[in-house]
Amino acid sequence: MTNTQILKSISVLIFALSPFTPAFATDTDELNKAISGEHRSTSNSVRDQYRHPQQTLTFFGIKSNMAVVEIWPGGGWYTEILAPYLKNGGGSLTAAGFQVSTVPKFLGKIQIDYEAMLAASPALYDQVRVIELGPPKTYTLGPNNSADAVLTFRNAHNWLKGGFEDDMFNAFYKVLKPGGVLGLTDHRAAANSSLKYMKKFGYLDQDLVIRLAEKAGFVLEGTSEINANPLDTKIYPEGVWSLPPTLRLKEQNKAKYLAIGESDRMTLRFRKPE
Repeated sequence: MTNTQILKSISVLIFALSPFTPAFATDTDELNKAISGEHRSTSNSVRDQYRHPQQTLTFFGIKSNMAVVEIWPGGGWYTEILAPYLKNGGGSLTAAGFQVSTVPKFLGKIQIDYEAMLAASPALYDQVRVIELGPPKTYTLGPNNSADAVLTFRNAHNWLKGGFEDDMFNAFYKVLKPGGVLGLTDHRAAANSSLKYMKKFGYLDQDLVIRLAEKAGFVLEGTSEINANPLDTKIYPEGVWSLPPTLRLKEQNKAKYLAIGESDRMTLRFRKPE
């Protein structure tokens, strides 16, 4: 046995005998309860196979007693899970949504419908704090150094297209406590994709996203393939919106796009240095 093999064997033995506590332990039972809850709509829960909420939130290290900010929650897919999970654990959820007065009508309707969803189920959502976030000048998520985690799901491609990506990442950095987490998923482009392609088709180069976060001061702490999809070729007439759940081409090649499933996604965890 070589010296290298001996050292490796010793290291494995020490690891096996040492008590190990995951650095990002999550309240698994409570999280699974929220994910499997009867309050979730069937149209949302059927997407778990693509979005892997339990694995994703565990990777981000989201504990039920955290102060969490969800960015642009859209129709509330993740809010449906996060709100009861955090409420039951003594945490809090701030939903930073669209500015109805400044966004296109279809986005304004999404925000109005989201707030109506919250109002319709106060037992679940009465503690969700709703604020506005986005251009032209609204980039305050709360007091500086006040949040434990900022989460954003499939939004960053919109910021790049709109040219306000730096404003968003800077806002996340400001609101997070030192040591706080930024968890991000988004549609992943092929390496070295052009900016023109990314803006048109909705996919983002993973290295670009990492650079944007690092520019704001974040440190990349981990990447995961939880939400990867090798069937996604990323070459479609309507870009990522050709795939479900949008299916922008409607019946045209619908079976093909359903067979592919939702997009190939990066899953990134950043940390604000202490």
